[in-house]
Amino acid sequence: MKTLIEQLNAMMKDALLKEGVTDHNILSHNLVKASDRPDLSDYQSTVCLSLAKKEKKNPIEVANKVIAHLKTASILDVFVAGPGFVNFKFRDSFLLEGLNKGIEKPKAKLPQNIIVDYGGPNVAKPMHVGHLRSSIIGESIKRLALYLGHKVLGDIHMGDWGTQMGMLIVGIQEKSPQLCYFDPAFEGHYPEHSPVTLDDLQELYPQMSARCKEDEALSEKARLATYELQSGRRGYRALWQHFVDISVSDMKQNFSKLNVSFDQWFGESRYQDKIPAMIDDYARRGIVEKSQGALIINVSESEDKKEMPPLILQKKDGGFLYATTDLATIEERVNLFGCDRAIYVVDGRQSLHFEQVFRAARKAGHKIELDFIGFGTMNGSDNKPFKTRSGGAMRLEDLIEMLTTEAKSRIEAAEKTKGYEEFEIDSISRAIGIAALKFADLQHNPTQNYQFDLKKFMAFEGKTGPYLLYAIVRIVALLSKAEEAKFDFKNCELSSLERNLLLKLMQKEEVINRAYQALSPHYLCDYAFDLAQAFSSFYAGHSIFSEPDTNQKNFRLFLCQKIEVCLRDILNLLGIEPVEKM
Repeated sequence: MKTLIEQLNAMMKDALLKEGVTDHNILSHNLVKASDRPDLSDYQSTVCLSLAKKEKKNPIEVANKVIAHLKTASILDVFVAGPGFVNFKFRDSFLLEGLNKGIEKPKAKLPQNIIVDYGGPNVAKPMHVGHLRSSIIGESIKRLALYLGHKVLGDIHMGDWGTQMGMLIVGIQEKSPQLCYFDPAFEGHYPEHSPVTLDDLQELYPQMSARCKEDEALSEKARLATYELQSGRRGYRALWQHFVDISVSDMKQNFSKLNVSFDQWFGESRYQDKIPAMIDDYARRGIVEKSQGALIINVSESEDKKEMPPLILQKKDGGFLYATTDLATIEERVNLFGCDRAIYVVDGRQSLHFEQVFRAARKAGHKIELDFIGFGTMNGSDNKPFKTRSGGAMRLEDLIEMLTTEAKSRIEAAEKTKGYEEFEIDSISRAIGIAALKFADLQHNPTQNYQFDLKKFMAFEGKTGPYLLYAIVRIVALLSKAEEAKFDFKNCELSSLERNLLLKLMQKEEVINRAYQALSPHYLCDYAFDLAQAFSSFYAGHSIFSEPDTNQKNFRLFLCQKIEVCLRDILNLLGIEPVEKM
């Protein structure tokens, strides 16, 4: 069967048409939403208030005329409340039927080819907490799109091309000038293994960056090395490939811990050779202008309320900027991958940059749908971006280890874990730590900042990842005591706790659809927590195995089965792995 809200929207639209409403702006939008007063009704509609205002009529009279066309429905009760709200309350028999039949998985009406651009770490630099939000928000959005039937590719879009590469090349040459990478006359095969480790690079880069700021000659040497690398010097390209390979290997380990994966491991370097032809094409079509020796695209629009700077396509010295690379990336995504939509999950402080890029892409004639999810920052207790005690950006692997250690201390302190093997404690601790971290982040609207609070994130009560994991563990333990895996039942009377839980369960698919439409996983978090709370209230308020009525007992066990599946599905969309015991 269709989702509850889909059925109500169709019924409400039909009633409005019968009442003579033809305004497309009204009929084409959602006419119904979940009730603000769940004690009064399941869903409600405020459309009659808008109609009454437009037609200068009494909203209660308008609402009563509309519901006259709805009262024949056998599945629900309809009534008017307040200033003219139309309220809907489903009958228990209908909800029970829906539990047996199940709700149809929503499918995209027009499946799209989508690329989600997220992650974005830099080669030769350690991954830090700043990469966390992009990675896990993007992963969840990718999973949502796949769930709804879209064809989706996740692209990490690494920073692997720029002056930092030149700095590293010069720094390594200073320490090891004898390496064959620096010999222009070398014609053999370069070594298969890197002469430096990732730790070497991560130590060298900040040193070289600081020195280049103080030493103009060294800075110029790094710029020249960057130019020669980008121009194709063999030794520099081979050395650079080592940087990429060892960095990607480390990235994959970090992302694997977060249950994050990518289909495309492309970096900015991929697009450099395509840029000159793109600029020539734009110039022929009159999209490009010259300004003070640079090539620009004017992206201002007549309705702008504040000045919109032009996009600089090529600097006067011939160099390219991030905007140039991002435009070339869009070109490839459209022309090679047939992309209909690109979703960028990037720090909100880059909103102006992406507005310029998107406008330039539209000016170039691309019809692709472009979305920018500008996320806020994870802050420390001082409400500033989270850092280590020494003031530096915390490495992502250190943050993961911190949460895993905290989870392990809690698991080991629990009396019931005394019979666990050490490997079990380690595995459960990692899962709980990652669940705590990801749920704490994803429960916020992506655009919001939030404060890191280790104790709060790790709590086994309240709106946390561990609480949701524990809800599943409780259901698994409960069902393991049942004699059968299939529980047949006939219609039965529902208590308020059972009805609330059943209604929540049947709202799963509409919540998933809402989360995707808003490109915000926090709707999934809210829903999962509400469902887990509803289960906890139901479990505390009703006996199951001691219930003398077999039909009622089977219904409750069947309900528990459905809740477990639902929670697992939602956690999967969030990229959170459940555990079987805690």
